[in-house]
Amino acid sequence: MEKQVVDYMLVPTGLLIMVAYHIWLFYQVIKHPSRTVIGINAINRRFWVRAMMEDASKTGVLAVQTLRNNIMASTLLASTAIMLSSLIALLMSNSGSSRSAGRFVFGDRSELGFSIKFFSILVCFLIAFLFNVQSIRYYSHASILINVPLKKMTLHDHHHCHSGHLTPEYVGRTVNRGSYFWSLGLRAFYFSFPLFLWIFGPIPMFISCLVLVFLLYFLDVTFDFGWVASAAEDDDHHHGEDEENNTG
Repeated sequence: MEKQVVDYMLVPTGLLIMVAYHIWLFYQVIKHPSRTVIGINAINRRFWVRAMMEDASKTGVLAVQTLRNNIMASTLLASTAIMLSSLIALLMSNSGSSRSAGRFVFGDRSELGFSIKFFSILVCFLIAFLFNVQSIRYYSHASILINVPLKKMTLHDHHHCHSGHLTPEYVGRTVNRGSYFWSLGLRAFYFSFPLFLWIFGPIPMFISCLVLVFLLYFLDVTFDFGWVASAAEDDDHHHGEDEENNTG
């Protein structure tokens, strides 16, 4: 019973640290995008889409090749996730593996405990698979939209008074959504690592949560607070004001 108490204390604490960090990261991406790598990449992707759509006849091949590389990266992660899901499902069906691993575990060694651990890892990999599939979906849409002849379409809309013409902002949001889903799928892989160590006990799981949050902080936060980051944030702020004025 004392060993199960360790699970009840350390496992929720480790997961809470991981969730709290990502809530803080989400707040930073929304409020201060130029302070995070995700935010800066999103701003620069909008600039890239706008540059690619200015002359699709010259930059169309480059744009499609870039999006194709992103699709290949998402496909690789999706394939890895579904393969690992099959492996975890196989381990769950093999009851002898939990008994052999229980010799090295300090904590809950019950069959129910091992089933919960394996099921948690399985859920992480399935979520990673779904997120990466959505990433492929948005990148596939963007690969077509980014090659639309924007100048000809704008002239056509002026003659026929259409208001729903394609804009670089819309294509940029589509590309960013694909990247966001790819990042979420990668985060699901990150979450699976502490859950995998949970098989060997709550102490390795809790330590891995602390180490992972420490490493993710240096990967997610940018320390370049120069004029580039400030200019990017100012442009993002003015872009939001222009959208509000247009909608108003």
